[in-house]
Amino acid sequence: MADLLTAENLGNLLMLCFLQAVLGFDNLLYISIESQRAPAAMQKAVRMWGIIIAVVLRVVLLFVMIKLIDAMAAPFFVLNWPGVIEGGVNFATCVFVFGGVFIIHTAVQEIGHMLSVKHLNADLADKGGKSAVKVIALIVVTNLIFSFDSVLSALAITDVFPILAFAIILSGLAMLVLADGVTRFLEKNRMYEVLGLFILLIVGVVLLGEAGQAAAHAMHDDTLALKFFGYEVVPMSKTTFYFSVLVLVAVEVIQSGYTRKLNAQRRTGAQH
Repeated sequence: MADLLTAENLGNLLMLCFLQAVLGFDNLLYISIESQRAPAAMQKAVRMWGIIIAVVLRVVLLFVMIKLIDAMAAPFFVLNWPGVIEGGVNFATCVFVFGGVFIIHTAVQEIGHMLSVKHLNADLADKGGKSAVKVIALIVVTNLIFSFDSVLSALAITDVFPILAFAIILSGLAMLVLADGVTRFLEKNRMYEVLGLFILLIVGVVLLGEAGQAAAHAMHDDTLALKFFGYEVVPMSKTTFYFSVLVLVAVEVIQSGYTRKLNAQRRTGAQH
């Protein structure tokens, strides 16, 4: 225990907690949105058990990745169709592609559902259309997809398992504390649910971009980067991602405030 309580490990723990908080934002957003599809009486329990099971599995995933990181790094096969598709495909590539497609599909499906709703009150009453078990399973699977990127980033900071596991557990506790508040906010301000879905859409695109460089980064070989029709798949930088999110949030806040002012002026005009 004394060997773990070093200045280096404590510094790494603080850095990991910050990393988990930053990378966990989109995960928390998904949990808050998806939990609303469960029966109303079970939504809080769904969020709690979804997060608890996901955190436990994330620690298991971390342990497995520490043991098998070298084995998973090697490409399963190398695509070699010059001018059409080239590059290596490894385990991380498959996870990022599956995760990106899954998240984009979920976001597009929910956005399409919102556009097709004719009566908002009826939609609110029918939101709990999925079983609690199905929603928990979706939350757990998506959490693991999100966690793959954060686990790889965490391993770049330190390979001390207790420090990594403790940071993951702390991030899980933070999600348990914040999940209900985020969900209540989205329920009271449904316009921000649309914002959240578009952020998830961007997250899916980011994951697909990460897939392009997964094998190249793992093997430290730039020739394994995926290329389509001669163009290399380059992931979106985290700076660009968070800047895009901030712009979306700023536009939504300004537009919401402006809409409220217009509605207030119209009501005042109607009274006179």
